[in-house]
Amino acid sequence: MLSTQGWTWRLHCHVKRRELLFERLTEDEILSLPKSTVEQLILIGEPVVFRAGSAVLLGSFQTKANRLVIELAQIEGGGEGVLMSLGSLARRYSILHELSAIEWVVHAVSCAKPNLKLRRVLERRGFVIKQVEGVGEAYYFLDSLN
Repeated sequence: MLSTQGWTWRLHCHVKRRELLFERLTEDEILSLPKSTVEQLILIGEPVVFRAGSAVLLGSFQTKANRLVIELAQIEGGGEGVLMSLGSLARRYSILHELSAIEWVVHAVSCAKPNLKLRRVLERRGFVIKQVEGVGEAYYFLDSLN
């Protein structure tokens, strides 16, 4: 008779997860960049176009009031968990740099060609539609790290 006591999938099922790359960099490579480099190239509060996996995103990143603020205006392609991977990277970066929260603003409310799958994912993750100052109506989520 086989004993399953103490047995878990995590310990016995070694499934290699395909890591999503951000502009050909892994999550760990981005996190190992000097803080000044990240601040000068990424956390500029200006729109940037970048590739994450098979998706191309238009967004902006900045720190404000001890929060990492992520604003996504457009996501084309993807489907392999781009938001999950971006969320993981954002959370690890924020914890590493002792930020208190991640503020997400996603412009997916009034798109000409709405992505219904994206809307379902956002709503399942706790995003709500609200008026965001300086932005208008958008999906919003405040991820507190405390």
